[in-house]
Order: sequence, then C-alpha cells, then structure tokens
Amino acid sequence: MTIREAINKATIKLKTEKIDNPKLKARLLMQFILNQTRQYIMVYDEKKLTREQEEKYFKNVEKIIKGIPLQHITHQQEFMKMNFYVNKDVLIPRADTEILVEEVIQIAKKIKAKKILDIGTGSGAIAISLAKYIKDSQITAIDISRKALEIAEQNAKKNEVDKKIAFLSSNLFEQLPKEKYDIIVSNPPYIKREIIKTLDEEVQQEPNMALDGGWDGLDFYRKIVHQSYEFLKYGGYLCLEIGYDQKIDVVELIEQEERYVDTYGKKDLYGNDRVIVTKVGD
Repeated sequence: MTIREAINKATIKLKTEKIDNPKLKARLLMQFILNQTRQYIMVYDEKKLTREQEEKYFKNVEKIIKGIPLQHITHQQEFMKMNFYVNKDVLIPRADTEILVEEVIQIAKKIKAKKILDIGTGSGAIAISLAKYIKDSQITAIDISRKALEIAEQNAKKNEVDKKIAFLSSNLFEQLPKEKYDIIVSNPPYIKREIIKTLDEEVQQEPNMALDGGWDGLDFYRKIVHQSYEFLKYGGYLCLEIGYDQKIDVVELIEQEERYVDTYGKKDLYGNDRVIVTKVGD
C-alpha cells in the first residue's frame, strides 16, 4: 500500500466514524509514523509503506477512532508557530488560546511590560509564547500539577526560552511570593462540571483538573479576579480566556470587585467571545 492509499483509506475510516478533520488527522498521523514533513508526504505519496509501517499506522488510526487524541499519540501540538510536547497530563493547546496570547503581546508592547504571571501554565504554551515574542520579558509560570510543570520546563528548553521563565508549583496564588506584575494571564478550567461527561471522547481524555471549572464553570474566575488585584501593579492588566458563553458572568465578577477599569472582550475566529481583559485602576 502506498502512502496516498493509506491516507485515503484512513480518511474514509475516520470520516465514517464521524471524527473531526479526518483528512488532516490521517496525514498528520502518517507524518508521525514516517517521521517526515508534510512536503515529503505530498511529494512521495506513491512510495510504498513497509508492512511494519502500515500495521503501525492503522493500529493508531483505531486508537483515534476509540477517542484517543491524535496529540496523545504523536505527543506534538503546534501553537504560535512553535512545537510543544503534550501528553495526558496537560491540556492540549488550542488555536483559540492564540487569541489570548496575541492580545497579551500587544498589551505588553503598549505598556512596555516585562513581569508577567501565567496562572495554570499546563504545557507552558502561553508562558513560552510570551517569552518568545516579548523582548526582555520575565515570566513566572505556576501550576498545581508537578507533572505539568515538568512538561512545561521541557517545552521551554525545547523552544529555547527556559532562561526567561521561572516555573513554580502553586495552587493559584497560595505558594506565590508577594510580587507585583505588569500582566497576569490565565486560561483556567472553565467547563461546567456536569457538561464534561457530555463532551467528545477526545476531550474527556484530557486531565479533568484542566477542564473542571466547578458547577457553574466560574470557580477559578472568582478566585483569580478577586486575588489578582494584590499581585498587579497600578495600571497592570488581567487577561483571561473564557468559554464562549461566559462573557457576561466574568464581566460581572470583575465589576463586583470595583478595582478594575476599562474592561473589554475579544472574539475568536468564529465570532465567539473568547478573551476578557481588564486593568487595575481607581
């Protein structure tokens, strides 16, 4: 069987099982199995697979059909034009989160921010991207999961920004030294507890602690919004990723504090509310 024939067969299998983006997943899996680039797959699509390659490929196609995320097979995810190692201990970085990162980069340039805190860093995608694209930045990245922190540190070294990031084990602000930051950023768990079991099997394979936002999805926003004021410089920004239907609720939490001003939202590429930004003021 040739590369093209295998990808076509896998695409049909995945499509029949109603797997999202079947053609893309079939091709990315082939790249992983052969350890080759997209260009190689396209140019040499008539090349025959060995029996071992073919068996390994379709064995992993079956894993995807059973709900295993492709990224847990390849241990790779692209984010902000960088490659990240991921496994079952961290949330897989999504394109939606790039909206948050790009907004933080713009704010940092505007106010010449250097000290940035990333709450719940997971794979390190946000912290590493900010370290990469903001000159002279000093990032502190915290997470309650030590396994996640190990992966984040690995990704920081891989993307050559480990000297710009301090990784700390902390349950939100609990173990964090009292410092003042120019920007605090977070993509916290925000899915309602009862909703998690209705999500796609792929999503349910990800760490529950990275998904579960409590009964109303707002547990972490309450704590972050309430406590961030103590860790932000005057005029410092709080930037949060939110669920598509959480804008009103999160803005209300911010307004209840009476410490923040100039709150605004940003939408994702599909027109859904995705980011809330506010800053410390009078």
